Amino acid sequence: MALGENISKPEIAVIVVSWNTRELLEGCLRSLEADALNGRLDVCVVDNASHDGSARLVRDGFPWATLIESPENLGFGAAVNLAAERTEGRWLAAANADVAVAPGALDALLSAGASDPRAGALAPRLVLPDGRTQHSVYAFPSVVVTLVLALGLGRAIPWLGDRLLLVGEWDPERARRVPWAIAAFLLIRRDAWAAAGGFDPQQWMYAEDLELGWRLRRAGFSTRYVPHARVEHRSAAATSRAWGDERTARWMRSTYAWTFRRRGPLRTRTIAAISICSALARYVALSPLALFAPDPWRARRAVWATWARLHRAGLARASSLRAHR
Repeated sequence: MALGENISKPEIAVIVVSWNTRELLEGCLRSLEADALNGRLDVCVVDNASHDGSARLVRDGFPWATLIESPENLGFGAAVNLAAERTEGRWLAAANADVAVAPGALDALLSAGASDPRAGALAPRLVLPDGRTQHSVYAFPSVVVTLVLALGLGRAIPWLGDRLLLVGEWDPERARRVPWAIAAFLLIRRDAWAAAGGFDPQQWMYAEDLELGWRLRRAGFSTRYVPHARVEHRSAAATSRAWGDERTARWMRSTYAWTFRRRGPLRTRTIAAISICSALARYVALSPLALFAPDPWRARRAVWATWARLHRAGLARASSLRAHR
């Protein structure tokens, strides 16, 4: 449905991808409603064949939003691409249904974009339900980053951990350019989106934001993290319902498939081998403690066994890695 007749062209097209998260979708749209009604936003919801009444919620409760009902689950990236072709606006925002945009967040992102014309994507601070900042910006997978993690250098050398955006070692208060950011909510300059070619339509789920960051960089744009723009995020709401405990394994396989495709087989195998050896070394180191003081050391040791198993995805056959999306 079109916005008010007195508004000719909204500044931002927000594309919300929905799959069976009706309650969270309602909260997301409520957070966008004021800006949509005043003509600032063109909001489009792509519903990926939900069976929980999500599409009806949009039709009945949010007539100001455009609804695209897909007969199948397109995944995230392909759904955003579909809606991007049907929207206008100098900026495009890709969003999960499990986010809620805090007041002032869009202004902060636009301001950061105005001050950095080569920032093709602006990433807000993602705030988890318990108030913690989600780790949402990363370096591209590489042998160097993997070695720093394996050797614990990020903790020993704080500036290095922060520079490489390592989990638990980065400073979430510092605005900066980053290699890539997760696309739970990501504001993208329209010309940068066009130059990058949008999301990879064959990257069905996971690593599509990693691929977009790579494409943006190759097109001459950067991604900028804007910590004073706050977006609430109930992380993994849809993927947890879809895959449960298997979602981490799927994420790992998708990431290694991307690494194989973009960084080549040698780097991919090396990253996997280092990660497996690191996890097994920690498993062995914890074994005496697990033997004599089972709690909590046995549980911690089990975590490293799980990570060693998950990283075996990087040693899969080339045909498997090429085929996985």
